[in-house]
Amino acid sequence: MIEAAIVTAIRARLTSELAAPRERLRPLTVGGQAVGWLDRQRAQRLREFADVFEVRKDEIALAPQQDDVAARTAALDRVARTLAAEGALTAWRDERYAVAPAFGAEPWFLLERAAARYFGIHTYAAHVNGLVEGGATRMWVARRSPQKAIDPGLLDNLVGGGIAAGQSVAQTVVKEAFEEAGIDASLAACAKPAGTVDICRTQPDGLQRETIFVHDLWLPADFTPVCIDGEVVQHRLVELPEAARLIGNAEGDDVATADSSLVILDCLLRHGAIPADVPDRAALDALRHPSCAPRA
Repeated sequence: MIEAAIVTAIRARLTSELAAPRERLRPLTVGGQAVGWLDRQRAQRLREFADVFEVRKDEIALAPQQDDVAARTAALDRVARTLAAEGALTAWRDERYAVAPAFGAEPWFLLERAAARYFGIHTYAAHVNGLVEGGATRMWVARRSPQKAIDPGLLDNLVGGGIAAGQSVAQTVVKEAFEEAGIDASLAACAKPAGTVDICRTQPDGLQRETIFVHDLWLPADFTPVCIDGEVVQHRLVELPEAARLIGNAEGDDVATADSSLVILDCLLRHGAIPADVPDRAALDALRHPSCAPRA
């Protein structure tokens, strides 16, 4: 079992890193529906794109001429490229997210991934806990490349990635499993959906609002991950108490991303690695699905 002190460290770190936004944010709206959230400084910047946005006191509305998916997508792409040239975005990914009323619904528009947090849109990702049986359950953790645009050099789940426009959860799992760990499609398809976790927090590049589709994949004892796309520089196989210690770390060389820490915490809770009677249990449960309505 995982020691109470480690559980307390996990709660302290994740409560801090996953805290809901404190400042007032202005909604970006399409047809009166909020599709994103921006702080005051970013909202003011959008005033300069008068043909794309109508920046009002309580909202940022897309201009009337942006009246269909193609027009909105083209307009937002032009804005995103301008912001990227100014250094206001993370590295350009040349991959788009679908901005829609719900996951899988017809989109309002498509948006370059690097601009997702700037506009505070709701994004979706798929992560996989790579687990190994045989005595004590073990888990594979990965170290992100120091060249990654977000969270360079930090520890991560074995597999994880954003769900691009036109891609399903299952397709994303298969794609990312091969690219990040060399897992072939037939094995990746065995990953078992285990629900979702949610994140809503302010970051330097904007607002991260993300739902992560969590999976468990039981791997053969003789399997060794191999990164294909260069985004991972190391893999490590650890027992669950060590995984818990890692996600409780707030400093040093072995710090995990907040996203992966939440996914690992969810796994530890579901598999009974954290005792049901520890004082912090209810608080840890609450971290998985925070009540996060940005303040307008």
